[in-house]
Amino acid sequence: MGKSLFIAEKPSVAREFANALKVNTTSRDGYLESADTIITWCVGHLVTMSYPDAYDEKLKRWSFDTIPFLPEEYKYEVIESSKKQYTIVSSLMKRPDVTTIYVCTDSGREGEYIYRLVEQMSGVRGKERKRVWIDSQTEEEILRGIREAKDLKEYDNLSAAAYLRAKEDYLMGINFSRALTLKYGNAVKDYLKRDRAVISVGRVMTCVLGIVVNREREIRNFVKTPFYRVLGNFKIQDKGFQGEWRAVGGEGVAPPPSAWYASPKLYKENGFKKEEDAKGLIAHLEGEPVGDILLESISRKKENRNPPLLYNLAELQNDCSKMFKISPDETLRIVQELYEKKMVTYPRTDARVLSTAVAKEIHKNIGGLRGFGPGAGFATEILNNGSYKGIAKTRYVNDKQITDHYAIIPTGQGLNNLNSLPPLSARVYEVIVRRFLSIFYPPAVYQKFALCIRVKEERFFANFKVLIEEGYLKVAVKKDSGGAAADRESGASPAGEDGSGNANKTADGAGTGKENGTDSGKGGGNTENNETELKGDEAFIKLLNALKKGDKLAVDSYEVKEGETSPPKRYTSGSIILTMENAGQFIEDEELRAQIKGSGIGTSATRAEILKKLVNIEYLALNKKTQVLTPTLMGEMIYDVVGSSIKALLDPALTASWEKGLTLVADGDITSGEYMDKLNGFVGRRTEYVKQLRNQGALFAQFQAAATNYQSAESAGRRQTKQQTKGR
Repeated sequence: MGKSLFIAEKPSVAREFANALKVNTTSRDGYLESADTIITWCVGHLVTMSYPDAYDEKLKRWSFDTIPFLPEEYKYEVIESSKKQYTIVSSLMKRPDVTTIYVCTDSGREGEYIYRLVEQMSGVRGKERKRVWIDSQTEEEILRGIREAKDLKEYDNLSAAAYLRAKEDYLMGINFSRALTLKYGNAVKDYLKRDRAVISVGRVMTCVLGIVVNREREIRNFVKTPFYRVLGNFKIQDKGFQGEWRAVGGEGVAPPPSAWYASPKLYKENGFKKEEDAKGLIAHLEGEPVGDILLESISRKKENRNPPLLYNLAELQNDCSKMFKISPDETLRIVQELYEKKMVTYPRTDARVLSTAVAKEIHKNIGGLRGFGPGAGFATEILNNGSYKGIAKTRYVNDKQITDHYAIIPTGQGLNNLNSLPPLSARVYEVIVRRFLSIFYPPAVYQKFALCIRVKEERFFANFKVLIEEGYLKVAVKKDSGGAAADRESGASPAGEDGSGNANKTADGAGTGKENGTDSGKGGGNTENNETELKGDEAFIKLLNALKKGDKLAVDSYEVKEGETSPPKRYTSGSIILTMENAGQFIEDEELRAQIKGSGIGTSATRAEILKKLVNIEYLALNKKTQVLTPTLMGEMIYDVVGSSIKALLDPALTASWEKGLTLVADGDITSGEYMDKLNGFVGRRTEYVKQLRNQGALFAQFQAAATNYQSAESAGRRQTKQQTKGR
């Protein structure tokens, strides 16, 4: 009987497989072995694509004569630093006594690529190959993955997509970076007074650069618009409150309409463009005869707010950016650590729901959390109430919304590692736990009051809400020691929504920026969406409940409140990740937007690394304290260069469509050949187009325009050169 060879992605995972299999192994150099089992590892990528000079020495020198570079067959080579482990893995795969290979690299496109390259380079033939696909590193899940391992051929389409993604990045990076550097490198170098300038572009990273630069320029060009609101200070008995005037009229409004209805003097319907007009309204309201001030209408309704969906990687990265001011790559590092300690499920996922199969066993996850202090009481309550039993029929379970992996949830295991976790990792774990446990609680219920107060023919509006049933909020809304919310109510959704939690928008102003900005009143206030939340004022709540249409109210005074429009917010490291995930928001064409829905820019596994690279090459600057992203002068110049040559690279629609194409390959809907034909055609045509351009001189004016927003180009160049020198 032959031996089984298990190939993991790193030594720590290999040990977990050995523990789960309960085999008595002996440690060898680069692997573990027992009587019938061998377990080894890849330490990440062992094989990579060869540089162009491996095809022809002439390609080492950058020249227009050698691009576009579009090889018919691609060359690969063992990474120099990984040669020892590659030799070990390759020799084990070829051993005559090894009859079955279990592929246990990460369950995703990149993990598949890591193994396939080793197999390809080794030239292994005649072995049975099985793919182990797991969602956590718990013993039960590892054993299930081995037991249910499928023939590796079933993942050939996923492998094809992985190869194509690498070829795509390779071709665009080599051809476009060389073409643009040859064409514009001197212009950039001379302007910044640097020794050299390499223009680095990529399928995803250039698009992300474009999104950030566009937002920055939108902010710069934004012109604030002042406006003036009129507020009335009213009383119900001895309880005062404010109402906001609006110029209402038209269909559905009881006569008479506002005297200012549809007036050109208005800023929207709740303010004036000029302060004197706002004061004129007050003078009108205070002039004789005033008559009775009446409550024209009052409505009361209850609103249920459901717990938000579970975390995928992008949502977790965004929340950690806001809560803990850490970058997406740091969040990924932490959650990967939690995964390897068996504490959470697979982190590189785009899904925010559970599978039906997982839902059936979810009580095990909950039960384990009885050993986690902050979640122990909630876990016990859920089990005692049996609220987990109906979870499969809720929006939190949907097999159709899962591709490779379900949402990030705690396994309920590995809690013996809690004491050894760094404080930040423990806090991130608690965030995941609280989000998970909250879905087993009922909605939070608010009582809402909407008042319409009539003074003469004018109307003032006041809105209040009262939390009457805490529901999931007692789990989700929790202040950590640093004062950051361990979950955010804003991520919840009213009952009846599709469950996206923040449908059609992303966090921190990560939308398209089509609006002219948002309204903000100077001095702020304690209202959200013109709603005041009442906490602890039982007397006022009682008065609101007793109010009825036609009641007379008192008015103390009127006042003018100045406000102004605000520009869109800058992206943070978290909100840009969400924006990358929701690239369709930038696409005007409805058909195309629907086509790429769910594809986004990049993948959950690559987005953090792309952002990190943009910061490392100094195209973007990241404020570590606030996690706010801004372009550098160099970044803006590269943006202008690309915009003048291969503008399509800045278009999220193009990038997302390539990502969609990879998904179609992985699903078997199109062939690798079809994809490569389109890819080669795109790269070839665009490269030739750049070669023919003669627009270097026109860029100078664009560089100057960008530089006015920074220190002088000369000082910027000296500073960047100095930093590069230090890094060598």
